[in-house]
This record gives sequence, C-alpha cells and structure tokens, in this order.
Amino acid sequence: MSADPREEGPGSFPPTRWTLIRSARASPEARRAALESLLRTYWRPLYVFMRRQGLDAEPARDAVQDLLVRLLEHEFLERLSPEKGRLRGYLLTAARNHLVHRHERESAARRGGGAVPMPLDFELAERIASEDAQGPDEAFEREWAASVMERALERLKAEFDSGARKGPFALVLQFFRPGEPPSYREAAEAHGMSLPQLKTFLHRARVRYRELVREEVADTVGGPEEAETELAELLRVLKR
Repeated sequence: MSADPREEGPGSFPPTRWTLIRSARASPEARRAALESLLRTYWRPLYVFMRRQGLDAEPARDAVQDLLVRLLEHEFLERLSPEKGRLRGYLLTAARNHLVHRHERESAARRGGGAVPMPLDFELAERIASEDAQGPDEAFEREWAASVMERALERLKAEFDSGARKGPFALVLQFFRPGEPPSYREAAEAHGMSLPQLKTFLHRARVRYRELVREEVADTVGGPEEAETELAELLRVLKR
C-alpha cells in the first residue's frame, strides 16, 4: 500500500487534496494512490453519514468504499474543482446522491473489485455513529470537523516525535484533549518546569496547532478567505 502523502516529515506541507484529486487523472496508479489517501482522510465522516441515514454497518462500509471508487474512477473527477465549492460540501452532496441511486449500483462484483483493503477502525466509527444523536448532515459535519482537528494534532505529534519541536507531547495532550486538564502548577511540577516555562511551552504548541488546523482546512477550499469562513463554521459545529 502506498504511503499517506501527509507522512512527509514535519517541515513539509504535502500536496493538497485538490492537487491529489487532479493527479488521479494521470494514470491508474495515481488513481489508486488518490483513492487510498481519500479513504484514509474522509471515510469516517461518510460512514457516520451513511449509518445515520439508516444503513446497517456492513452496507454502510460497502457504500463508503463504492462511493469513493466512483468519485475517482468515473466522471465525478472532472467536476471537482476548488473554484466550484468546498470539498466537504461536494462529498456530502455526492453521498446523498449515492444513497438515492444505491440500489441501481449494488453489485457484489463491483464492491469486490473496487474496494481498497485498508486498516480502517470501523469499531471507532460505529461508536461515533451510534452515540451521535444528530441528523445525517449534522453528524457528517461534526465528524468532519473532529477529523480536521485530529489530523492537525497528529501532525503536531509528528513534529514532536521527530525532534522538530522540543518537550513532552504527552503534556500537550493533557491540555488539548477533551476532559479536565491538570492545574498549571501540577503539570509544571510533574514535568520539572517553572510556571512561566509551562505557559510558554503550551502557548507555542497552541499557536502551531492553530496553524496546522488552518492548513488542514485550507486544503479543502478554494482560497484563504474561504478557509477562514470554513474554519469558523467547523468550530461552530464542534460547539453544538
């Protein structure tokens, strides 16, 4: 299986999803690489959407994989463009249309030939789909927003793991993850820091995290202004 294009090291910014999608038109190999990357990035919001629409777990898995295969192997590619709207909105519309016509497309042969075997955490996705009481569109948007934040946090962790950023990433998680964080004094004592050192460390981590979140958002829209609007909408979704 090809490597995720985002795993290129902390100092680089990998090709955007739009660049990846456009490159998929070049060859079957590029198409498969793009499909694998999109599956890794977007399968969970789509799966949550399918489940909230009433599909059972197994049909939802098939529907997600079949949808992304069609997006990358059929005429959908030609319609994708950052000038025409946000990738989030496009995929949500594509998912709705896919469900409307799913009976016409259901084929064991197609699913068997088109699905890409990947280590997807369906147990986690199923838990999210089961616990979320929102409607399908709202559930999709919330999981999309959560995935953006999660990917940014993973990129921040990679920077600490590589040594590009100094300090204990476990300490960052204590303050960035949901739940009640420790007091500054307790955290500083546990990690051998003074209070000013701790506050400076966390401030720098937050600044970098915000930058990475913005990069993740900008990766799915047409320009900087749209990125700011999209970011505001995603933050609003997470506060619901």
